[in-house]
Parts: sequence; structure tokens; C-alpha cells
Amino acid sequence: MTAIDPQALADEEREARRARLFTRINKADGWFQVLGLSFITPVLKAIAGDNPRAQMKEIWRLLGVPVLAICVFLIAWGTLAPKVQTSLGAVPGPKEVWTEAVNLHEDSQAKAAKEAKFYDRLEARNQKFIDKGQPEKVKQIAYTGAPSYYTQIWTSIKTVFFGFLIGSAIAIPLGIMAGLSPYANAAINPLIQIFKPVSPLAWLPIVTMVVSATYTVEDGLFSKAFLTSAITVTLCSLWPTLINTALGVASIDKDLVSVSKVLKMNTYTKVTKLVLPSALPLIFTGLRLSLGVGWMVLIAAEMLAQNPGLGKFVWDEFQNGSSSSLAKIMVAVFTIGIIGFLLDRLMYAIQSLFTFSNNR
Repeated sequence: MTAIDPQALADEEREARRARLFTRINKADGWFQVLGLSFITPVLKAIAGDNPRAQMKEIWRLLGVPVLAICVFLIAWGTLAPKVQTSLGAVPGPKEVWTEAVNLHEDSQAKAAKEAKFYDRLEARNQKFIDKGQPEKVKQIAYTGAPSYYTQIWTSIKTVFFGFLIGSAIAIPLGIMAGLSPYANAAINPLIQIFKPVSPLAWLPIVTMVVSATYTVEDGLFSKAFLTSAITVTLCSLWPTLINTALGVASIDKDLVSVSKVLKMNTYTKVTKLVLPSALPLIFTGLRLSLGVGWMVLIAAEMLAQNPGLGKFVWDEFQNGSSSSLAKIMVAVFTIGIIGFLLDRLMYAIQSLFTFSNNR
């Protein structure tokens, strides 16, 4: 009878726990990369004892170098900014921009409180007439105060997603048609080559006139300004999705196409069970590009057409010409960049849920 070494059992159990821990860390790594927090993986591995020296090199590459680059940028910005003079004074440095960001936050809170008080008073007024048995005097009045910075951010986000969804609904079916049929591709390709390079500044006047002529309802579901910006986003952002969808569908393994013919799949089954699953990685690449393009186009459209949103905020501050305008514009620039990054991360998270692609 062989004696069981308790120490060997303990070591084996410890190694099994360690293996399970690293398995969990590796599974979590995919989500860390989706969220832009990939530096957490080597930190966890170093804490778990996996070659700390090698993990420290990864931590330095993924976290230390970006932080160092940001610090160098801030130092250079703070040093050089006061030396650059404009019609509104010196270019604001990081401290001035941060101060204006705090001021915009506090101003947004004050405006939100003011709007809430307005609706509280309106509700109290209406309730008084209801209690008196005079419902005909009840009114629904929209708040007409100046929108807060956060309200303008939310307006831009809603607009870009509306335009992006319309563009996707158009681009994906057309891309599937172009990828499946060489005749459809021959018909669609010239239109792509002609309209893809057109600037949003060229589309905007046309869209504005069309919307003004066709959308005559005053109290409709959407305002004319909203539709103008959203349709401009649609016209400029659908092309990357269309092109990538067509490429993804056309690149499907020919053996799979042969199998669909052998099984005598109808068109709907072929598209849903074969075409889309195979083309999803490239479709999502197109969607990520389209959303990024749409976000850039929207800011330009809002500035030019003076439609509500971040673009209008930038233009208004430019026209305002106060001593704090330049700092506020730079706050908006950073806001636009951060939101663009978050939109891309959101699309990548959705892509990770629906595809098995490991591409980063």
C-alpha cells in the first residue's frame, strides 16, 4: 500500500487553484481590452505570482508609457500655451481648461435645478386648476431656458445614434446584395465612388432645404434641426458599413457557398444562417468606422447649421469672444474626443458579444 504524501496533495491543490485563477484572469482579459483597461491583466497576473518581472514590463508598456506620454503632453501644453497669443488672449493651459470644465459642470447643475423648479411650478399650477374643476386651463408648457452643457452633449449623442441607425439599416442590406450578386455590386459601386467623398458641408444645404420643404409639421415627433443633422450623419456615415459588409459577404468561404447549394437553402436561410455569421467581423468593423465618421460629421453639421448640440456650443463660444471662450472650446474639444473613444468602445463591446473575432 503506497503512502499518500500530504505535502504533495497540498502542492497539487495549490497548483490547481492557481491554474483556475489564471483561467479567470485570461477570460476577464477580453473585457478589459474592450473597456480599454488591458493594463489590469498584467497587474492581476503579477499579484498572482506569474513572473512579476515580465508582468512589470507589460504594465510599463500598457500603463506607464501612456501615462508618461500624457504627462509630457500636459507639461508641453502648459509651457507653450501662454506663449501663443490670439485675439482673445493667450491660449489657455491645462489649469484654465480644467477650471472652465468645473464651471460648466456647476452651471449645468444650476440650469438643471432651474428647469426642475419650472416644471414643479407648472405641475402645481395645473394641479390647482384640476382641483378647482377647471381642466380646460391646464397647460403643457415647454421649458425655454438656455440648454446646459450636459443637455447639449445628450442632444448630440441622440442625434448621432439616430443617423447612424438609419445609415446602418440602409447600408447592411445593400452591402449584402452587393456581396452576393456581381450585378448588384456593379450597380452600387459607382454610387459609392461618387458619393463617398462628398463633404457633409455639401450635403447640409441640400438636406436642410429638403427637410424644410417636406417636414411641415410644427409639433411632430422630431424637430427640423434634429432631422437635418441626423440625415446629414446618415448620408456621410453609411459608406464604411456598406463597403465592409459587401467585402465581408464576398469573402465567405466558397465551400460554405457550395454547401448552401447542396442543401438547397432559400435566400433568407442562406443570409441569416451562413452569410451574416461569416461576415459579422467585417460588418462590425464598418459599423465602428461609420459611427466614428458620423460623430465627426455631426459636430461640423451642428456648427454650420446652428443646430442644438456640441457643435453649436463651440460655434456660440467662438462668436461670443469672451476671455473664457477659448478655454470652453477646448473643454468641448476634449469632450468630443472622449465621447468618440467611448462610442468606439461601445461598438467593440457589442462586436465582442456577437462575434468570435479576436482582432483588437
